[in-house]
Amino acid sequence: MVGCGLYSSHRKASHIRMSLIIRSSAIHAAGCYTTTAIRKGTRVAEYTGHLLTKAEADIRYEDSTITYLFGLGDGHMVIDGHAAAMFINHSCAANCETSEEAGRVWIRTLRPIKAGEEITYDYCLYDGGDEEARCNCGAATCRGTMYSPAEIKRRQRAAKKAVGKVRSKK
Repeated sequence: MVGCGLYSSHRKASHIRMSLIIRSSAIHAAGCYTTTAIRKGTRVAEYTGHLLTKAEADIRYEDSTITYLFGLGDGHMVIDGHAAAMFINHSCAANCETSEEAGRVWIRTLRPIKAGEEITYDYCLYDGGDEEARCNCGAATCRGTMYSPAEIKRRQRAAKKAVGKVRSKK
């Protein structure tokens, strides 16, 4: 297990200390769990790692099935995750969300989280070629994929357009 001391954004210098651990997850291999209760609106982690252009990341991970890349801004730059936050799994019914603030990515709670609960956020993937990015979250509201609702619609429109082109050639 990996333990990390991360801090709440609700206090200044005397931050509230919380502990996160990495352990087996029913969602995907390893997950990030809290050992203490966390209030709604609390920063639980920062997504850190090396900054790469999307083109550099595409080359570096061309043959990799698993990556820990987090797209920044318009997606031209990515963070190649190398800390506890890279183990935070996707869920369609996430208990956290991400926000980009001054080039830094924070994971913040959407609701109170109980001690022992797995930390999750909705990945809202938008780039993956032909990969299906299947979701294993098991939530009642699971959409079956880690792609964002907007990306799902874009892919559905592209598939309909492709079917239309095939039919028109016949």
